[in-house]
Amino acid sequence: MSSPASSPAVRHNTARHYGSVAKGFHWLTALLMLAVFPLGYFANDLAHHIQSADFDGAQATLTRAALLFSLHKTLGLALFLTALLRILWALSQPKPVPLHPERRAETVLAEVVHWLLYGALVAAPLTGWIHHAATTGFAPIWWPFGQDLPFVPKSEAVAAVFGGLHWLFVWTLAVALGLHIAGALKHEVVDRDATLRRMLPGRAPEVTAQTETPHGALPFLVALAIWGLVLAGGGAFGLYAPHSHAPADTAAGHGHDHDHEAGTDTDTMPAGSWVVQDGTLAIAIVQMGSEVRGQFDQWQASIAFEEPNAPGPAGTVTVSVAIPSLMLGSVTDQAMGPDYFDSASYPTAEFRAEIEKLAEGYIAEGTLRIRDQEVPLRLPFTLDLNGDTAVMSGSAEVNRLDFNIGRGVQDEGSLAYAVTIVVDLTASRAP
Repeated sequence: MSSPASSPAVRHNTARHYGSVAKGFHWLTALLMLAVFPLGYFANDLAHHIQSADFDGAQATLTRAALLFSLHKTLGLALFLTALLRILWALSQPKPVPLHPERRAETVLAEVVHWLLYGALVAAPLTGWIHHAATTGFAPIWWPFGQDLPFVPKSEAVAAVFGGLHWLFVWTLAVALGLHIAGALKHEVVDRDATLRRMLPGRAPEVTAQTETPHGALPFLVALAIWGLVLAGGGAFGLYAPHSHAPADTAAGHGHDHDHEAGTDTDTMPAGSWVVQDGTLAIAIVQMGSEVRGQFDQWQASIAFEEPNAPGPAGTVTVSVAIPSLMLGSVTDQAMGPDYFDSASYPTAEFRAEIEKLAEGYIAEGTLRIRDQEVPLRLPFTLDLNGDTAVMSGSAEVNRLDFNIGRGVQDEGSLAYAVTIVVDLTASRAP
């Protein structure tokens, strides 16, 4: 009979050797990690530059950042799927015996590192994928199945939690990978055994181990305890908290507070005045082929309206918007920069209009001021009147270049010119 060293490579593991399938998964995982780590590093470095006050709005920088992030996300998803398949295959196969089973502590440590690796290989890309699905940022994943995930809402709070988890798990993966590589090199250079060589492609080397060490619960429990410490440490350092902007799921409550501020002087309001009780003021724009949605957390509306018997003038409206309150997912800080809204210099936008009843529906026609530009705007809307309560919904489209927003980005493939403004509110007649 031929020896293991001279036998052809087989697909399945044995008690002493890894099969070709396990080897293939191992080295494919290694290649994906070697690509994903530097891509993530350089993409984040560019993102920090884009969000800084020094960024000049250069189109080439934005395009490069989007490319790096899309590559990172796409290969990260490939890593996640590969890791799942690798783990499922490993669970169905015998694990080759350690070559030095008498070194109990070393064997347990190697098992712990393997459990950490397996966990991080799934958790790091999965949390990154959930973070991507919860945000409204650019840089899509390059695959045909969309950018959203079931049961994952577009939420700053959800994005913050999973962004923090992703950061933790990436570092856990990096540490576990470093320990794994160090162990492999120790076996090759110090012990001079076949531990590393039996994972290399090709024919299996000769090994001398005769007994198989059964899997115990201790390495898994130790790895589980380490995961608990990692998660607790992330919470202690506040890694799961939203950043500088409020969670999207609190926007409705904030909107109510700000509308209440707009109506605090109800005793001095003229007849026909309305007080906004609840509502949202949102925008949408296409960036790098993906729609980015956001909304303003702080805005006030002053409305005077009397329903006419026939089409004609019906009142006036003035809306004041706090630009820094915009929540626009991962590109919020970029939107506040000097080449875009320049919120430091122009913190407020304003819409002033006359309201007119049409044969069908209504329209608010006036001017919208953003930054130092004032542009005519017609906002068609529907209105449902029920006694002293009115429910309004409307939308309009503007060109960002009319307001000198993103003048450095002239390519519509990178950032569309058209911006959709959507208003929904519920108002009650002032006493």
